[in-house]
Amino acid sequence: MPTSMITSKGQTTIPKEIRDYLHIQPGDRVDFVVAEDGRVSLEPTTLDIKELEGALHRPGMKAVSDVEIKAAVRKRFGVRK
Repeated sequence: MPTSMITSKGQTTIPKEIRDYLHIQPGDRVDFVVAEDGRVSLEPTTLDIKELEGALHRPGMKAVSDVEIKAAVRKRFGVRK
């Protein structure tokens, strides 16, 4: 199991194995999610636009352009450099 040490400033490095598994890169954001049982999980919040394809489609809805989707993602998650 990968481990990491906490610095005096409360910082840590996410092990490469975990970064690769979560497909996160420098500049990406992550959420720390606390479950009811007290467990904490780390989840990526920065998504590649392609991961969203078809996620919100409903029959009869107008399609949203990739430009509109990118703008919405940037507004919510920030700009990936």
